[in-house]
Amino acid sequence: MTEDNENPGSTRANLDETIPSEMLRPDQKHSPGKAVQQDYCMPDVITVSIQRGKYSDSFQDVVIKIERPTYQKPFLGGFKNRITGVEFHNAGSQTVPKKLPDKGVLVFCRETQTVFEKNKRQQTTNTMSTQMTKTGLYVSNKTDKLITPGKYITAEEYHKRRLQAVIVLQRYFRHWHATNIVQKLREQKKLRLEWEAQEELRRKKEKEEKLRREHERRLNPKTKGDFELLYHALELWRQEETEQINRTLTGAERKAALCGLLEQEAQLIASIGRHKLNADEENRQKVILHFLNKCAQPKRWKAYDGKITEMDTQFTLRARELLEIYRSISMSDIPQDERIDVLLTLKRTVKEHECKLTQEIMELIDREIDLMSREVKECNLEGLRKRICTLFLQFIKIPKFNPEVAKILKVPPDPLKLYKNVNCCQSCKNYLPSTAFPIPANAHTTGRCRLCCQLDNESRRRETFLKCKLILENLRKSEADYQDDAKIVFLLQHQDLQYLIEKIWGCQSALSACSDLYDLVMVRWDKQHEWSPWNTILLTKDEADAHLKLCDPQKAYEMAFIHRIQHKHIWAKNYFAQIQAMTSFLQRSENQTNGNEFLIATPFPSGAKT
Repeated sequence: MTEDNENPGSTRANLDETIPSEMLRPDQKHSPGKAVQQDYCMPDVITVSIQRGKYSDSFQDVVIKIERPTYQKPFLGGFKNRITGVEFHNAGSQTVPKKLPDKGVLVFCRETQTVFEKNKRQQTTNTMSTQMTKTGLYVSNKTDKLITPGKYITAEEYHKRRLQAVIVLQRYFRHWHATNIVQKLREQKKLRLEWEAQEELRRKKEKEEKLRREHERRLNPKTKGDFELLYHALELWRQEETEQINRTLTGAERKAALCGLLEQEAQLIASIGRHKLNADEENRQKVILHFLNKCAQPKRWKAYDGKITEMDTQFTLRARELLEIYRSISMSDIPQDERIDVLLTLKRTVKEHECKLTQEIMELIDREIDLMSREVKECNLEGLRKRICTLFLQFIKIPKFNPEVAKILKVPPDPLKLYKNVNCCQSCKNYLPSTAFPIPANAHTTGRCRLCCQLDNESRRRETFLKCKLILENLRKSEADYQDDAKIVFLLQHQDLQYLIEKIWGCQSALSACSDLYDLVMVRWDKQHEWSPWNTILLTKDEADAHLKLCDPQKAYEMAFIHRIQHKHIWAKNYFAQIQAMTSFLQRSENQTNGNEFLIATPFPSGAKT
């Protein structure tokens, strides 16, 4: 034991008395500087010399008793000498924790130390005294009050008065509640009217925008649909003029007016033809660039994490190089030096392959360079440049020179593949792939190709199928969202849908009789079953959204309306029953209805197939 004011470094242990030299190993007897190894055993008592004062040279011997621990010391880490293999463990303190004195009271226990309290009211006595007026003492009665007993109220009267008070409170509360409800209804009505006004304005803007686009498409036609609208408008104009001439004129005047109308129609057809030639030229250049861009696109695939990986191959790089050259030689109004550089690049590219086509391209390139050196006008070089572009495009479409194009060509390089899915057009007598024929659902043969059908429509009927195609596209998108493997809607063509809309549904909504086909859509009558011509209804977009929210249309509509819809379904079923591909779907629908379908004895209109 040392004092608090003493330095522990000033103490030293006299181990000569308790640690004999026989306990040390032979290699440690003459090496006092080495540490004691693991075979050392601590004695029970040691003697420690303590310096008496800070500046004193005398020491005092103190005997210290070593207490043996009664538990196994934990391993606190250490290190090992890799040369001698001796292990050294970190030591722990031998201080015994201090024990708290026993107070004789149980301080800690497993039971909760909850204090139970109880409140009890007590009224203590309060002694008070009153002072009255008497002889020799005057007490003022100025602040005194005179209290007289009132009318006695029975329990029945008390409860009646309480009931009247409750009725008054309820009346005021109900008035407040009704006022809030009316205010909310007014706000909802205001919001509804604002929403209806916005919807009406939106519909009006959409209609104006649609008319503007249609007018723009008629003024600047570019696609097949635009020219269909143009020819349809021409036919409507011709019919109106013919009716007016037949109604107002007779004899020779009528024949002269019809001849003038025929001349005007011929002039308009010629004007439409000129627009068509210009549009075909523009579309041809766009198709060529789209074709070359498709060849030059890198390989793409989606990884497991959704990221798109792109890779360029030697074939895609080759296609990209040819695309850049084609764009360069197709450009107009470029300086002469840049044009010569582009032509020389093209010449080096085609010179790698020896054939008749490349020799012709190189001859044309040399001719153009020679003419440009002679300062020939560019307007006289347009034909030569078009020939170079055309021949170079043929060069690009050859799989030997551009291997990437073999996967995109419509005509496969292998002649044996041409014998598959090839049919003969009965009109133009050309052999075309099956994709070039518009095959309706009730057709038994391929018939005429699309080009012949389009030419016949432009020359005779001049009908437009744009609205039917739009309805069919919307129908296919909606059916794809159901994800129930619908098939019938993808078998129908626009001719079938046109018959369904015009003949069966009369080109109008089943509910509101709206005849604007741009605003009409076809949806399922019973959304639990697949769409089919006998499970459909023609409605506007807003009506279709409300119809699809119904759980059971049999309970939502009146019986007269349901009978009318079922009559149209039976008509459609009788018309499409002759189609072989529809036979399995008809049998399946009949099994779903379980024989609950009934027939309506209503004659079909003329022209309907039964």
